[in-house]
Amino acid sequence: MAADSRPIEDIAQPGAKVDSLRAKGLREEVASLLGRSQTSFPGAQPVSFARRHLDELRKEDYYVCEKSDGIRYLLFMTADADRKELHFLIDRKNEYWEIWQRNLHIPTLQDMLSFHTRTLIDGELVMEKCPRTGRPQPKFLVFDCLVLDGKSLMQRSLDKRIGYFKQYVMRPYTDLFSRYEAEKATQAFLVEMKDMQFAYAIEMMFREVLPRLRHGNDGLIFTCKPTPYQHGTDPHILKWKPSSENTVDFRLQLEFPEARADDEDTAEGAPDVFPDYDAVPRARLLVYVGGERGGSPYRRFEPRPPFSGDLYLTDEQWATLKGLGDPLDERVVECGLDEQNRWVLHRFRDDKKEANHITTVQSVLDSIRDSVGEKELLEAAKSNSHDEAMGNRENQNQTAIATAATIAMCFLPFLSSNLSPPDETTVGQDGGALGPVKPGGRRAQYVQSRSLASFLA
Repeated sequence: MAADSRPIEDIAQPGAKVDSLRAKGLREEVASLLGRSQTSFPGAQPVSFARRHLDELRKEDYYVCEKSDGIRYLLFMTADADRKELHFLIDRKNEYWEIWQRNLHIPTLQDMLSFHTRTLIDGELVMEKCPRTGRPQPKFLVFDCLVLDGKSLMQRSLDKRIGYFKQYVMRPYTDLFSRYEAEKATQAFLVEMKDMQFAYAIEMMFREVLPRLRHGNDGLIFTCKPTPYQHGTDPHILKWKPSSENTVDFRLQLEFPEARADDEDTAEGAPDVFPDYDAVPRARLLVYVGGERGGSPYRRFEPRPPFSGDLYLTDEQWATLKGLGDPLDERVVECGLDEQNRWVLHRFRDDKKEANHITTVQSVLDSIRDSVGEKELLEAAKSNSHDEAMGNRENQNQTAIATAATIAMCFLPFLSSNLSPPDETTVGQDGGALGPVKPGGRRAQYVQSRSLASFLA
């Protein structure tokens, strides 16, 4: 591992952005791994929680976790041409970011030197404040697992997907860094499992989990337990926010009023009429429609009253935006409603390639109109008659997976026959070769060094 290995500093730029030609190949590789013909971003997308979803929460088995105020990524674990560990983060624009210092190690259950390949997990990258040092600490919070070492988990239920990830990824990862805790400081980011609770325990989520978070929170996510992982919009993943915090991502289109040239302007060659860039423009909001039938992928947002299709801007706000010195037109902006149902700017979403689709926008508006409060949410979740039984079944599932993992470890020396080329060796503390390091390799019984850095060098 490089001597200057250190955590990433910007979660929006978590590594080296992969060039277009290489990214095309990686998208095809991921699509093949998932059994898809499409190479678009494969992550599932939630819908906004509306009043009609209360009945679903009462009848179906759901997990709940907090929605982090970070950046959504898929983590692709693979190996390079030299069979060395390689990781990419895939953002919602379907851009690939290589962890360029190679300072991320996620071992397999077999031993601490081996690593996962053909693996795709879903999560959010956040920046926390370390309670001990006060320094920023990036973390990748995992909430789902699509493929594990080439084995597709997408058709399995959520509890099974989570169970596999906990046993075969988090268990060896946690064990490794409990032994070599000082090496955490060299990792690009730390990996943690999101705190997933059964929906009936939502009161604990509000009372205990949310207040203890060391990163920003953006509401709650409810995910249906029995349904498979679904690419694109998934109606069984519900995003809840207090009505005052519901937001929409629009594309901004500025229209400036016209100004007429005076004699001095005309003398300088100005046209008779020109845009007045000093005046506050009309800030139209556009929604994504996908470019059906070859048309424009965007159209103007024209909602029914009391909502507006424009961004509300005061003279002072416009002066502030101009003072940024950045391009404003055609950017994706996150907007919320004020007390007078006017859209106001929350932040720019440069991490997003497109604004929200019109169906997503309508879903958010429905959620605002039919806003569900915290009290109603608690009552609906608690009234699920078989949620507690689901909790008992989940404990049984986790025990079964853990038992299977333990049995596999017992038989591993007899089952593991995959070998690397002879020149791929790791040198132990005494200078002796520990043997080939490769995905799924078997090395734990040979490890003598006490420093993880020497293992990964």
